[in-house]
Amino acid sequence: MSTVLVTGGSGFVGSHIILRLLEEGHVVRTTVRSLEREPAVRAMLEGAGAKQGNRLSFFAANLERDAGWAEAVSGCDYVLHVASPLPTGAPKTEDEVIIPARDGTLRVLRAARDAKVKRVVFTSTCGAIYYGHPMQKAAFDETSWTNLDGEMSAYVKSKAIAERAAWDFMAAQGGELEFTTVNPSGIFGPVLGPDYASSIELVKRLMDGMPGCPQLYFGVVDVRDVADLHLLAMTAPAAKGERFIAVSGDAMSMLDVAKVLKARLGEAAKKVPTHELPNWVVRLVARFDPAMRQLLPLLGRVRNATSDKARRVLHWTPRSREDAVTATAESLLRFGLVGDTA
Repeated sequence: MSTVLVTGGSGFVGSHIILRLLEEGHVVRTTVRSLEREPAVRAMLEGAGAKQGNRLSFFAANLERDAGWAEAVSGCDYVLHVASPLPTGAPKTEDEVIIPARDGTLRVLRAARDAKVKRVVFTSTCGAIYYGHPMQKAAFDETSWTNLDGEMSAYVKSKAIAERAAWDFMAAQGGELEFTTVNPSGIFGPVLGPDYASSIELVKRLMDGMPGCPQLYFGVVDVRDVADLHLLAMTAPAAKGERFIAVSGDAMSMLDVAKVLKARLGEAAKKVPTHELPNWVVRLVARFDPAMRQLLPLLGRVRNATSDKARRVLHWTPRSREDAVTATAESLLRFGLVGDTA
């Protein structure tokens, strides 16, 4: 088995990747910004059924500093770079998010190259693929790159810039290091605790009884399938130097998600709205709600992406969109992370 470093092990995607690596018998290292997080992360993984033994270790490393990265990657066969700064609200300037995402990715790549790591798999996003382009009926694929002059959130822009910088680095300075990216759409699926992706917040708000469904459309993929794709991209010879979109089918609307919750969860979803909100209402609410403000560039825009490449090259078989959405809500209920549903 291999020794694998997962950056950002306390996060939603990182923790699920650690679970899969441990299941497969790998020796796993993970970075956290402070080792004070270690007990909580270990407890979260144990609660999810992880058999850690002595195969999981923690290292303190921050994307904004050089310290700690050389130690974290030393002796590793692979690095899965999942960590990325994600603002809780709208940042004061784009650079607050862009600089740590870009420079942090380059720090990880330099450290991996110098430590003779075999391959780095970088968690990018569909946001690096289909923003800033005219609306189109055809699904976007891995040959497309986001046009940074278009309208998008600082987080989306940071991921697009970080991925581009990573490929440029690999071309100029990568040496023997191999590189692959996984580009997920909106990530749903079971939360392991209170630290989860922003896409989960959409389901939480529906379950809590928001006034209606904004006219938002997004690709859906289960976090467990994102983890599986990372493991496939880590070792498959055919994955070297490639990008892989992670999405299950066409985009869903918020109303589609609401209908799935109503159908699958019954009484537990009694607060879920089943009507759409006019865009002007959402824009009005966004004046007072930073989380909603970040969604404004998405209103009414349908972008589809295809995961045909991952299915064909890596034989990746994701769960259905409906199962991913249902698993999200069920886990929020299990952890008591939604409002009173009694």
